[in-house]
Amino acid sequence: MVPYRRGMPRPLIPTPVDSDLPAWIDGLGARFATFELQGSGCVSYGVATPAGRRFVKTFRAENARSLRRALAVHGAVAREAIAAPLAAYRLRSGEHALVYPWLDGGVLYPADPRGAAVRTDPDGAMARFRALPPDRVEAALDAVLDAHVAVAAAGFVAVDLYDGCLLYDFAGSRMHVVDVDEYRPGPFTLEADRLPGSTRFMAPEEFRRGAVIDERTTVFNLGRTLRLLLDAGDVEDAWRGTDRQLAVIADATRALAARRHATVAELATAWRSATVPR
Repeated sequence: MVPYRRGMPRPLIPTPVDSDLPAWIDGLGARFATFELQGSGCVSYGVATPAGRRFVKTFRAENARSLRRALAVHGAVAREAIAAPLAAYRLRSGEHALVYPWLDGGVLYPADPRGAAVRTDPDGAMARFRALPPDRVEAALDAVLDAHVAVAAAGFVAVDLYDGCLLYDFAGSRMHVVDVDEYRPGPFTLEADRLPGSTRFMAPEEFRRGAVIDERTTVFNLGRTLRLLLDAGDVEDAWRGTDRQLAVIADATRALAARRHATVAELATAWRSATVPR
């Protein structure tokens, strides 16, 4: 457990509610969206409340560990780019819920029956993001790096970081990290055959029982994020950045963890040095 330090956001403690989930959500306001295809098994809702639109993420009893992890991260890290819950609730029926502000924009890789094909849909968020001017993409990626510098400084490592965790607000030109439910205090030893996540973003050690998962693992995840999102397509053959940026990514994504940047802050510094104003 990460100890509380002065300057941290205060941790949210779930408020007990004497109601079952459907009635409680109906009491919040009118549902205008439902998200049921999440790989985590969580169901989420867009709800119009008197205080404004909200994103309500619900957790069944079997998802309690993810809920605790999310609350731990949000209790230790506050960054504009990290979507933070406004409140947490424990329902009489056994579920929990986190209530977030509604964010305009699109998740870069939303849960969709089409699977990976949604990434290349010209009307989808990913294709639209990849078509932005490179400097806007770089600014968005810098926000992701900044958020994870703070995550690492608070003693956490990213787990299950991929494009489905990122929402881009096209009107406001802002990137948000919207899912930190699997982030964990680190370093830790992997006690399973693999960690959850998208293989395109994962480090080799995330597939090896007994491996140490630490800040260099997050460096790898971020390096893959930089590589995949500053490309015009989905097969890594249309790089839009510079050779210097590619060299930084190569260092971040080395198979041997000891040869990567030692910290997320070191990666961020190297990336910013290689990223010249356009």
